[in-house]
Amino acid sequence: MDYLSHVMWIIAIPLLGSLLIPVLGWIGGKKYTGWLAVALIATAHILTWGLIHQGLTGEPVSDPTFITFMDSWKGCAIHFGLNIDALAVFMSFTASLIATLIAIYSLSYIEHEEHEPEYYFIVTLFVGAMMGLVFSTSLIFIYLFWEISALACWRLIGYFREPEYIWKADKAFLLTFAGAVLMLLGFGLVFAQYGSFDLVGPDSLAGKPIGAVALALIMAGIFSKSATVPLHTWLPDAGVAPSTITSLLHAAILVKIGLYGFARMFLNGMVIPQSYWVWILGFAMASAFISACAALMETNIKRLLAYSTVSQIGYTFLGLAAVSKWGYIGAILYIMAHGLAKGGLFLCAGIIEHGTHTKDMTKMGGLIKKMPITAIVYVTCALSIAGLPPLAGFFAKDFVITGLFEGHHPLVGTMAILTAILTLLYMLKSFHVIFLGQSRGEAHHEGSPVMVGVVVVLAVLTLAAGLGLQFPWNLAHKANEQREALVPKTIQISTQP
Repeated sequence: MDYLSHVMWIIAIPLLGSLLIPVLGWIGGKKYTGWLAVALIATAHILTWGLIHQGLTGEPVSDPTFITFMDSWKGCAIHFGLNIDALAVFMSFTASLIATLIAIYSLSYIEHEEHEPEYYFIVTLFVGAMMGLVFSTSLIFIYLFWEISALACWRLIGYFREPEYIWKADKAFLLTFAGAVLMLLGFGLVFAQYGSFDLVGPDSLAGKPIGAVALALIMAGIFSKSATVPLHTWLPDAGVAPSTITSLLHAAILVKIGLYGFARMFLNGMVIPQSYWVWILGFAMASAFISACAALMETNIKRLLAYSTVSQIGYTFLGLAAVSKWGYIGAILYIMAHGLAKGGLFLCAGIIEHGTHTKDMTKMGGLIKKMPITAIVYVTCALSIAGLPPLAGFFAKDFVITGLFEGHHPLVGTMAILTAILTLLYMLKSFHVIFLGQSRGEAHHEGSPVMVGVVVVLAVLTLAAGLGLQFPWNLAHKANEQREALVPKTIQISTQP
């Protein structure tokens, strides 16, 4: 099987196919644009299944010069390369699966909204950018797809075009764009030092130490994209977007780009100086703990879930920054566990908002009587985020905490346990305020069959990922093996504080 050509289809179908959506809308097929978007995104996801066997059993397949755009210009060659390893397979499978379910949910949620073709065009382009970034080998093309996702995020957050919403969309774009520009400057410093942008191949940056200034610049881009404290403020504001978009940003694509970029560039690529790992752990722990406290005090359901995302992204960074086997495996698994559960929670929030016409939890109450299925899905996904067995989030969080102690970070590990307790508290509080007690407002019946069906699927997958942990664990374990083989053992040991 030609895996490289297979991957090109995974990237091209949503990325280039998205251009057909506005054309279909212009020629009078507006009502079919959603179905075309679902077909494009679902096709990309189905194609990722063809990579699973290679991801589980084979060696990485890569070609850093798959397409050459500039053979040599002043000693600089620009290539578009592809890399297929267990980490890339895991991320592409997870992101495209959740994006497919969100697109299906959108068929009912976005129905009759203005600018429907634009919505589906941007969503499909967004997914294509994620696929391109996941499989790219060059820092230049990682940056290119990084910025395409920023533009898509900007348009989607301001989708309803209210002045306040446009301001918040602009804020999200400016913060993430500024971070990306700093990251690009960091890439320039790396090129000046090593004469390469490639993470694989004969001129690979894998195993090469990175300077402190370049590291700080690149981390500014990663932290802004992944909404890490103190660069997190744009993410809670993004709740003005449709719930499908907040789900896409929080669960499937946008904030996961920062996590993936960190893992690809620094755990499977360049080497961070030993003394700087403690700073990254510190930022991640502060982000996880502070945003958990903010979520505990929040009364707006979408802002609460947004602060929860900031906290859980910080949690995942802890696993990656532990530089240990169990921390890395736990972080990779938590990308999937958080994506499924948080996707379900945001789509539940969409059903609740449709039924109550408010995001204020203090105006809800007693909704379990009117929305029993949504209530069951919400509590299932909430408990997975909180880390209760046998849900997927429990095993991933347990591995992250184990990895922190394995990496000789007992204080951070203890704080991670405390943060997990806070997560349980605000998740149970939100469920109690929304679904239990006396009704404090009006609510209609459950959402449409399509909307309810999608959230049920996400809840089932959340449970299945915990009960059937072997499959995602095998892929995450393989990703860790490939990481250890790529970066010399001496370097791995030296990077642990």
